[in-house]
Amino acid sequence: MNPPALPVKKTYRALLVGTGGIADAHVRAAEASGGRVVLTAAVDIDAARVRAFAERHKLAGAYTDLTAALAAEKPDLVFIAAPPSLHAAMCIQAMEAGAWVLCEKPFCASLAELDLIEAAERSTGKFASCVFQMRFASSTAHLRRIADQGLLGRPLVAVCNTVWFRDASYYAVPWRGKWATELGGPTMGLGIHAMDHLLHLLGDWREIRAMAATLDRAIEVEDVSMAMIEFANGAMASVVNSALSPRQETYIRLDYQRATVELTHLYSYNRDNWRLTPAAASEGEGSAITEAWQHFPADVGSTHAAQLEALVADMDANRRPLLSGPEARRTLELLTSLYKSAFTGRPVARGSIVPGDPYYTSLHGDGTPRRAAR
Repeated sequence: MNPPALPVKKTYRALLVGTGGIADAHVRAAEASGGRVVLTAAVDIDAARVRAFAERHKLAGAYTDLTAALAAEKPDLVFIAAPPSLHAAMCIQAMEAGAWVLCEKPFCASLAELDLIEAAERSTGKFASCVFQMRFASSTAHLRRIADQGLLGRPLVAVCNTVWFRDASYYAVPWRGKWATELGGPTMGLGIHAMDHLLHLLGDWREIRAMAATLDRAIEVEDVSMAMIEFANGAMASVVNSALSPRQETYIRLDYQRATVELTHLYSYNRDNWRLTPAAASEGEGSAITEAWQHFPADVGSTHAAQLEALVADMDANRRPLLSGPEARRTLELLTSLYKSAFTGRPVARGSIVPGDPYYTSLHGDGTPRRAAR
């Protein structure tokens, strides 16, 4: 008797929108999918650039118009890597054309735009998910399992620093450094990844107090922001987002009751970037924590490929992906509240930004960052 046939796994046709620097990461992710995602074409308003990109990656199609590309390619999945101010409209257009979406951060320009994305999800039955690949490393899943088992005790104190360096040449790109097109400074464009990672590890937040300023770069948006966050579980975190730091580093530190866990990297990480320090109070307890920590699963780094693999599983099951809906809203609301706190000088509670608030329709509301005297 022959064994039952395994179900045939669907191949998803993908379209890439935007062929700038981050686009190659989406190409690599599709190539790593084992044939589950096949990238067929790319879109960019620059005809020469999109043709060169398609030739380099052996794509069949190269388009300068998203509407035409969607009609011709009929993709199952659209990767969006265009400038940030275009994200929401492109997400909605792709879903209305019958595709799921994996969109680069920032997902959209406001909580109001996120509401429009979610309305399109309901009307189309498709989903749009934001790229936050830091969540998808196997070492992060390992830490969450140990924490959920109670081995580390309660989380108490956290540090979340994205201290990077972006000079004048970086901001010479026409859409960067402007509220209307980049949507923010290092808060939205750089530190957003580590802050989302922090939320994934610590859960719901309750209140934020923040400052933001433009200290050195000739830009509209901030070049540094700092915040203090209180979490629903009682933990407290400090956050720094900087575009001004020559020695670059991404650093998350979590102080639990029984151990400190640290992650130090720049743009991606694997298990070797973590460090565990058990509390010295109990030798036996520390040994148990160390033993549990050392039982790492197979190492999967924080890559676009890891997130795409999870998204493909969601597409197979026709279920909401992790970084859409409530999880996407929690991160966007935190960043919006950071700006509101910084520009109003007041703490902001989660859930307090609603329609009618200027920060509901604009990340920076009606505020501007403090500028240093030159």
